[in-house]
Amino acid sequence: MSLVKTIRTVLAAMLLLLGTLVRADVLVLVHGWASAPDTWWVSGVMPVLSARGWQDAGVVSAGPPGIAYFPLPGERAGNKIYRVGLSAEAPLLIQTAQLLAELDFIRRRHPDEPLYLAGHSAGGLVARLALVSGRAPAVRKLITIATPNLGTGRALQGLDVVDSKPFFCPGPGIDFLKSVIGGDDYRYVRDSRGALVDMVPAAPGSLLGWLNSQPHPAIEYHAVIHEGPGYAGDWVAPAGAQDLNQVPVLRGRAAVHPLLAPHTLMPADGTVLADILGGQ
Repeated sequence: MSLVKTIRTVLAAMLLLLGTLVRADVLVLVHGWASAPDTWWVSGVMPVLSARGWQDAGVVSAGPPGIAYFPLPGERAGNKIYRVGLSAEAPLLIQTAQLLAELDFIRRRHPDEPLYLAGHSAGGLVARLALVSGRAPAVRKLITIATPNLGTGRALQGLDVVDSKPFFCPGPGIDFLKSVIGGDDYRYVRDSRGALVDMVPAAPGSLLGWLNSQPHPAIEYHAVIHEGPGYAGDWVAPAGAQDLNQVPVLRGRAAVHPLLAPHTLMPADGTVLADILGGQ
């Protein structure tokens, strides 16, 4: 081999290595209803992702004063994760506005790095609403985890509890049914009425009926479907309702990843996420 060819070969190898070293992706994790950004750590998802080379860049939350960012050292790492904070009990369109502001903040910090979006449960619906809004930054992949993409009958049950009339009043102004359900639990469900309305099974005139008929960006879609032993689905939604391929406008466009898990996040979700993202 001539000296010139040798130099070219060495330079090409160095450039390839440099490209590998500086390559950096950004993953944004969106929590669901009755949850918060810490759920990704408490569930064991983040430790798994960290072991696979993804570092925690911190929490980004949009509120009335503006964006609040709580940075962590992972912001300066290669592959990094931002966990967003949403008003989980608010109507989904309000949560979508928060997510759009948070994504804009993250994109401005990392204007040239590939962006990936993953949402658990209702967080997957909020992520899809952001994508169809036309105002979200370019995202390469959307991953929904145990997301009731076709809606959930549990939302109807929650509305029945919130809207029920007292059937037994042991005292003035006391609703026995609601008091049995539990003070703080009932109050959270009551304050979540708008979110529950948005998560009822998709039908004409419902938010999910509208969402599931909207054009979605031409990106990769993945549905992580939680299933129980002997049951196709989890306690929130059957497997079919979690499957993005059952969304009319996404039929045949999504990869499906079945997982033996309850509705809540599990360390195995971290493994699935890392596997999906590992092929970048």
